[in-house]
Amino acid sequence: MRRPVTFLLTAMLLLAMQPASAIAPEESLADPVQQAAYEHLTNEVRCLVCQNQTIADSTAPLAVDLRREIRRLLEAGQSEEQVKTFLLERYGDFVLYRPRWQTNTAMLWLAPGLLLLIGAAALWRIISRRTSLPIPTEDGDPPSGT
Repeated sequence: MRRPVTFLLTAMLLLAMQPASAIAPEESLADPVQQAAYEHLTNEVRCLVCQNQTIADSTAPLAVDLRREIRRLLEAGQSEEQVKTFLLERYGDFVLYRPRWQTNTAMLWLAPGLLLLIGAAALWRIISRRTSLPIPTEDGDPPSGT
């Protein structure tokens, strides 16, 4: 009686388990320079489905297609810059984690520094105002001028 129940529970657990979604390892490119370019590009291009992962880390079908397309372009003899240009023309600036410096992306690059400066100015103003306030005495009244 115990064996069939154990067998049934084991079978149910195995059927209930979902297969691990790992990224299928791809064959390396024949040229080590092209392979390095492929790895660099796949770690620099954003998955347009996941949006918070590179296509190297994503298992989304679009990421698989983009990896395949990058591989095809590199095997055809295109440079990293040519592949980036192709991706930018097709998907826009959002496809790169580090967009290029252009007038329409300048705010992406300048915003962190500007926010830091605004925060520092606000902190300086708060501290300077607080240091100029009179120090209250124990009874809660501000000290007299004498």
